[in-house]
Amino acid sequence: MGASFLITLREGLEVSLVLAILISYLVKTGRTAETGGVWKGTGLAVILCLVVGIIINAAVGGLNGTVNQIVEGCIAVAAAVVLTWMIFWMRANARSMGSDLRQKVDAATTVSALAAIAFFATVREGLETVLFLLSAETGSSSGVEVVLGGLAGLAVSAVLGWFIYKGGNRMNLRLFFQVTGVLLILFAAGLVGKAFHEFREALDLHSGGLIDPAWTIESGLWAKGTFYDFMKGFFGWHAETEKIRLIAYFGYLIPVMWLFLKKPSTKSAEQTSSNPVSV
Repeated sequence: MGASFLITLREGLEVSLVLAILISYLVKTGRTAETGGVWKGTGLAVILCLVVGIIINAAVGGLNGTVNQIVEGCIAVAAAVVLTWMIFWMRANARSMGSDLRQKVDAATTVSALAAIAFFATVREGLETVLFLLSAETGSSSGVEVVLGGLAGLAVSAVLGWFIYKGGNRMNLRLFFQVTGVLLILFAAGLVGKAFHEFREALDLHSGGLIDPAWTIESGLWAKGTFYDFMKGFFGWHAETEKIRLIAYFGYLIPVMWLFLKKPSTKSAEQTSSNPVSV
């Protein structure tokens, strides 16, 4: 539930930022009557993402055995790759996102064009969310918790989006994206470890130097219960973790986290202000 909450909070806030920029700019330029096109495009994107998510979830849920392990491994890899790309893309492009969107609005002379801008901006985030939530579900093995956490994240992101729209440049989002970026990298590391676990099972490898457990915990807080389920679903923790899974986890985590936390160059630092986007 924690992983799905963070995922939809982060992705939902990015959509909220886009909508806040589009709506506020239309209002400021005297095009308030055209805001309906933005909501139509957004609504269509949401419906499409929901349909795609339901279809993919139904298809994956019907798989068993080796095929299911391979598919879950591939989903975990794809989600980790896209998640990593999304985190670094946002860090590099957040500063110019507002001006880019305003330029697109200036070029959009019809309501349909505005709807298309909102649609493509929302559908990208929505399809990413579908992929991440599928990974969160297979990781925590609780579809209900994933849905509840996802809905909670969307609700909070909608509220934050409203405050961003009202607060404009006074909203400081840099710390938010920094903290959620770190948490999502930890989540992605768990996905990488999970992928190796699934591929190992698909290859029917059950013993050996890298296959044997690095540790085995049979009881207590770290072996079962609510806390264990949270750590398993969010950070990829397991009471019995094979060595190859542990190596894959830190093999991803250490270099990616270092790159994310690394101090930007002087030139990049001068271009970055305390507000990553301008509404």
